[in-house]
Amino acid sequence: MATLAARVLAEGGLVAFPTDTVYGLGADVMNRAALARLFQVKNRPAGRPVPVLLGEREDAGLVAARFPEGAWRLALRFWPGPLTIVVPRAEAVPAAVSGGRDTVGLRVPDHEAPRAIVRALGRPVTGTSANRSGNPPHTDPEGVALDLGGAVDLIVPGRCGGHGAASTVVDFSGEVPVVVREGPIKLAALREVWPGVQAAPGDRGFADE
Repeated sequence: MATLAARVLAEGGLVAFPTDTVYGLGADVMNRAALARLFQVKNRPAGRPVPVLLGEREDAGLVAARFPEGAWRLALRFWPGPLTIVVPRAEAVPAAVSGGRDTVGLRVPDHEAPRAIVRALGRPVTGTSANRSGNPPHTDPEGVALDLGGAVDLIVPGRCGGHGAASTVVDFSGEVPVVVREGPIKLAALREVWPGVQAAPGDRGFADE
């Protein structure tokens, strides 16, 4: 199934797949037309970033301009897992992924389905939740089919992991790392690894994945 999904993505298609949190909607992060279609299908405002899924920690160099020490410490502790780390975006990565920002949110999911797809494709994919913006995320393929219907080219069958909620997001693009969304991994756990992590009030663009 990973090979088929990778072929669909390589041709500019959209693929929904289970992850360790909720069902994700994947597009090739280097395909601008596919990214535009993803935003249209989700009815997601262009200024809102979407996370990028990696196959392995070491893949971060494919899409990140730099990866600070604190970010790497958290990646070593919590990847694979429900943690999105926001870092400066590499110039080769389309700005649409980050809503026009110069950053990118990265994650290695603790689920074999998306990681196998990334490995088969040979580059990262988007990991935004497979639902129309404003609707709740889904943890099963039936919910995705009802929500997105024929707008998705392939729905990979399977079940999501036990988290059932969007990932924690930590932004390392500024002088001080801040938690912009607290999910399954709590602030206290992050500070055990990197004490400088701070809480940030308000929405920083990751209202959903």
